[in-house]
Amino acid sequence: MNPSLASLVYVCGIAGLFYLDRDKSVRTSKALWLPVLYLWILGSRPLSVWLGVSPAAGTNVQLDGSPVDRAFFAALLIAAIGVLVHRGRRTLRFLTANGPILIYFLFCLVSVVWSDFPDVSFKRWIKAIGDVVMILIVVTDRQPIAALRRLFSRTGFILIPLSLLFIKYYPNLGRAYDPWTGAQMNNGLTLNKNMLGVITFVLLLGALWRVLALLWPDEMPPHRRRHLLAQGTLLVLGVSLLITANSATSLVCFVLGAGVMLITRLRSMRRNPAMVHVLVALLIVTFSSIILFGGRASVAHALGRNANLARMDIWQAIVPMAPNPLVGAGFESFWLGSRIDRLEQAFPNLHLNEAHNGYIEIYLELGWVGLVLIGLILIDGYRRAVKAFRREPALGSLLLAYSLTAVTYSVTEAGFRMLDPIWIFFLLSVIQASSIASGVTVGASRQLGTSSLRAPELVAKNALGMR
Repeated sequence: MNPSLASLVYVCGIAGLFYLDRDKSVRTSKALWLPVLYLWILGSRPLSVWLGVSPAAGTNVQLDGSPVDRAFFAALLIAAIGVLVHRGRRTLRFLTANGPILIYFLFCLVSVVWSDFPDVSFKRWIKAIGDVVMILIVVTDRQPIAALRRLFSRTGFILIPLSLLFIKYYPNLGRAYDPWTGAQMNNGLTLNKNMLGVITFVLLLGALWRVLALLWPDEMPPHRRRHLLAQGTLLVLGVSLLITANSATSLVCFVLGAGVMLITRLRSMRRNPAMVHVLVALLIVTFSSIILFGGRASVAHALGRNANLARMDIWQAIVPMAPNPLVGAGFESFWLGSRIDRLEQAFPNLHLNEAHNGYIEIYLELGWVGLVLIGLILIDGYRRAVKAFRREPALGSLLLAYSLTAVTYSVTEAGFRMLDPIWIFFLLSVIQASSIASGVTVGASRQLGTSSLRAPELVAKNALGMR
């Protein structure tokens, strides 16, 4: 098919998905478009790349970044903060309910003091709080569950089909070459297959959540078939894209997250939520056994990977380079200056800018203190997700899936870094779980399929709970 004709077909298909998934009975805030725009860019390419704006001659991209991207994120951040200030009490309630996250970001800010590049570190910290600010836009909406659904749909309906379009009909844009192996890789709208994999799998979990809620609703929602057709189509397209991306870590994480969501749908799990702990324990034991008892080579082979991964060599080289084991190099400061030059010599052509392990990444940037703080967020997130599952099993299973996949994904990728989709959706799961666990978000299960059922009642309940 001619690329122009294919583009027209895909655009019509995307419009059709939005039309099928429409729901005029709910009124989420127009501010929801701010996190949607945020994810569109994070899940594709920087705005400067889309506009074809190259850095000025002599610009150090690592230190200075792009003025176009900086202006774009600054505009989104200022607008989002303005919305949150207007929402006042709701914003404050969520902030005070998530102490571990606040402490972590506060320590990141303090670490700017001992960074070798304090100005760069501080600018990146400001950029990093954009992740939390955009999450708060979603969870402080008058109808937070409806806002979450629309966030998934508006993001997924754009990124997933267009990535398939780029790969198939615009190979000069949708494909590249893997710096690790030199083989051709599919990157879709993104700049590499790993980013394509992670944005696809986090959106796929959201689509699966919608599909399961529509297949087995607590009460039969109106227009169920067209919503199911839209979300089912997105799920099929997303699975196809995830396989095409050939990102082993993201594929494993999706299977893990989907497995958690499907198993927790069982009546035995819902009648006895404590079984969730048994499920998680089995997953942890299985994963640990693979790592500790020599199963890594078999798994790597099964996933089409070489057991002698270059990541192992990178980890051995960078861990001793941490300037301070206790507090690290400072927030987002390790991959700057002379250290990056030394790594360029040790690993030519790889252009390293991350550790490809979330826990090592935190150790390098924030030391053992940072690892402890991340551990507290992980434990708190899991505890709240389980509590949310007891109150709202359908949504709780999604939040639990994000918590477990964040832990798993970060074993081979830097999953706890700013602007990373898995980090954003993990934080979203923790913050959203806090509202369900405390009873602030009520009636979530009734909103999963479509909120037109008892819409006035649900709006009133949410308004009472959020004020």
